[in-house]
Amino acid sequence: MSGPWLIVGLGNPEARYAHNRHNIGHMVIDALAGRTGSRLSRHKARARVTEVRLGLLSGGAPGPRVILARPEAFMNVSGGPVKALVRFYGVDPAARLLVIHDELDISPHEMRLKRGGGEGGHNGLRSISQALGTRDYARLRVGIGRPPGRQAPADFVLSDFPARERSEWAVTCEEAADAVESVVFLGLDAAQRRLHSA
Repeated sequence: MSGPWLIVGLGNPEARYAHNRHNIGHMVIDALAGRTGSRLSRHKARARVTEVRLGLLSGGAPGPRVILARPEAFMNVSGGPVKALVRFYGVDPAARLLVIHDELDISPHEMRLKRGGGEGGHNGLRSISQALGTRDYARLRVGIGRPPGRQAPADFVLSDFPARERSEWAVTCEEAADAVESVVFLGLDAAQRRLHSA
């Protein structure tokens, strides 16, 4: 399968949400963009987008073509922008779409790659699956853990990472960016083996 990869990081668009746990997908996209010195620009698909070449191939040729995107719609209506980007760039979701999102059911800082499956109560994934008419796309799940005590999950995901932990989460975002590069260069199956055996 040829053509670009579409890498979508989920989150909410307003500045007040920027450091929320729910916005880890946006943070990973920013880390990837930073590696290439590129800036995200507004796209008609209601998203911020940049087109980059990730890394270098053997011999020094530019790496694979990748579209980095952050939907500008709120999390629970992410599907519209993602569907528009899939159409605009001619991406086959089953082969070239990777969605990065927060995951309550994985320990903080741990990551898992998977293709397809359910949404696990994640409204962003549910919206994407409904818009695309398929669940058969790749996901990078970044663990944020469960809320402490009796805090409601909705309040927990919309709370900021504590300031004292932000340097640790910055490292996690770079590790997630490494996982994305593995998917792009090696394919999902090989990237899963590398990530899950680490």
